[in-house]
Amino acid sequence: MSVSDELRGRTVGVLGGTGPQGRGLARRFAAAGLDVVLGSRDAGRAAQTAAALPGRVRGGSNADAAGQADIVVVAVPWDGHAELLTTLAPALAGKIVVDCVNPLGFDKQGAYALPVAEGSAAQQAAAILIGSRVVAAFHHVSAVHLEDPDLDRVDTDVLVLGDDREATDLVRELAAAIPGVRGVYGGRLRNAHQVEAFTANLISVNRRYRAHAGLRVTDV
Repeated sequence: MSVSDELRGRTVGVLGGTGPQGRGLARRFAAAGLDVVLGSRDAGRAAQTAAALPGRVRGGSNADAAGQADIVVVAVPWDGHAELLTTLAPALAGKIVVDCVNPLGFDKQGAYALPVAEGSAAQQAAAILIGSRVVAAFHHVSAVHLEDPDLDRVDTDVLVLGDDREATDLVRELAAAIPGVRGVYGGRLRNAHQVEAFTANLISVNRRYRAHAGLRVTDV
């Protein structure tokens, strides 16, 4: 599948690109014809992971991914979110930063949303990256489906939230570059908390039904 004119020629960086979500998104973006830079705390591991993916994917440090990309997806664990973004803020200035981090805890009853002082992971990113255009998206896409090379289409919608219309429109295009996926505007960044938290509900659905559930928005 070819990408839209708005995306053509842009490079996508993935921070935390060796984890399941980051690796899966990188696979799909590269399959759509985009240049992708996988970032990791371990540049060697990122290079090894990139070499195993089809398309134009290269690996390096998280700083490499932040510096070389036009659009940067944040797919790192929640406990390292603030520290990493603070470190990379100068490299991310002026860029669209797509936060897909879900602040979740787990106990014997399953997954639950963690409180975030800023309101959500995306709002924390915006507070740190004051020179970037922060968008929240890709919270509910199954990493299992993204990574499955035999799955041609990923049947889900992606809610895209942000305060910059041009940035959210471009991220909607990025979502649509994955066959079967549709990017749907989901509101301002202040509404990201419930989108992130809803991932806990999907995890419960998946455990009960042994599925990899996604989300579809009707009548849009």
